[in-house]
Amino acid sequence: MTTTAPAEAAVRKNPSGAAKPGPRRRPGRIRRIGLPYLLLLPALLLELLVHLVPMVIGIMMSFKELTQFYIRDWGTAPWSGLDNYRVSMDFDAPVGEALLHSFLVTVAFTLLSVGLCWLIGTAAAVYLQDTFRGRGLLRALFLIPYALPVYAAVITWVFMFQHDNGLVNHVLHDQLHLTDKPTFWLIGDNSFWALLTVSVWKGWPFAFLIVMAGLQNIPGELYEAAALDGAGMWQQIRRITLPSLRPVNQVLLLVLFLWTFNDFNTPFVLFGRSAPEAADLISVHIYQASFVTWNFGTGSAMSVLLLLFLLVVTGVYLLLTSRGRKPAHG
Repeated sequence: MTTTAPAEAAVRKNPSGAAKPGPRRRPGRIRRIGLPYLLLLPALLLELLVHLVPMVIGIMMSFKELTQFYIRDWGTAPWSGLDNYRVSMDFDAPVGEALLHSFLVTVAFTLLSVGLCWLIGTAAAVYLQDTFRGRGLLRALFLIPYALPVYAAVITWVFMFQHDNGLVNHVLHDQLHLTDKPTFWLIGDNSFWALLTVSVWKGWPFAFLIVMAGLQNIPGELYEAAALDGAGMWQQIRRITLPSLRPVNQVLLLVLFLWTFNDFNTPFVLFGRSAPEAADLISVHIYQASFVTWNFGTGSAMSVLLLLFLLVVTGVYLLLTSRGRKPAHG
């Protein structure tokens, strides 16, 4: 009788025998789940206003015959279809030929700049891994180019590259006597190397910072075991450091590539509105096509083509790098 009493009481309380409903979700829990999304909402709205909306407007402008005659009301500009893209991609015509030349200059500049930034940044990060006196001071000094505002840094380089009284010619010609006469750095073919120097100078500290952070995750026991096995410094870098830094370098190279390929501030401040032919990066070229010749339709089409190129390169790069990270399945 004592064992069946609780069961009978339960049956009387729930005569249908149905299971009790589960606990209801409390309103406080809903608020806690929705709070992160609510906090992200202002950032998403700003992202729409700052990036996505101008991007959509730029794509629309690329299909219009938008010149200086329709600046006041660009919505009334006649539709041109794909004519702007045909003009930009016609490499036998002056506009397309100039765009192709600018693209090739940008590719060469980007590859050299990214490669040198990564090489110098990695070498500096590996060198500063060992503890020695003054290491903290060197780390701070190495990060100064990255911390300086771009305009202040590039304007300083403009004065240093001056032909008559610049520091670069003073050191190379007057003191070291490496050149027969002072060099024109901001015009002619030398402008490419001047631009590359400034880009590497202000870009390698970022690579140094990222690689230095990645080196902190490599256990020191690996180097100690390698040293006991007789591995030298170069073997340790080749067998331990570089393979361990592969995920970091994959992201770092992609970010440096996108930043350098899209760089507008450095050539614009260094050369002004019209860059020399040897340093005619595609970002400045599109600016000239839009705001100097007042052909915003063609400039917008060039910008869309640049966007598509970067999307394709990024997608292929991520696809190739992700294959190496996939685990092997038996």
